[in-house]
Amino acid sequence: MSKYDSLWKYIQSKECESFKMSFAEIEKIAGLPIDHSFLNYKKELQVYGWKVGKISLKEQSVVFEKIS
Repeated sequence: MSKYDSLWKYIQSKECESFKMSFAEIEKIAGLPIDHSFLNYKKELQVYGWKVGKISLKEQSVVFEKIS
C-alpha cells in the first residue's frame, strides 16, 4: 500500500483526459504534505491508467494525463 493510494484512487475516478491540481489540493486529498518523494511514487499512478505530466514548482501544480 502506497502513502498516495487515496490520491491515485481520486485521480482514477476522473472522467477527463487531463487536469491540473495544485500542491495544496494534492496534499488535502493525500492527507500528507507533498515532498520530493512524490517523484518516486508517481510511477505507481500508471497502474491506475494515468501518468504525471508537467510538474510546475513556480505554479505549485501538477498536470495529470490519462494513458491512452
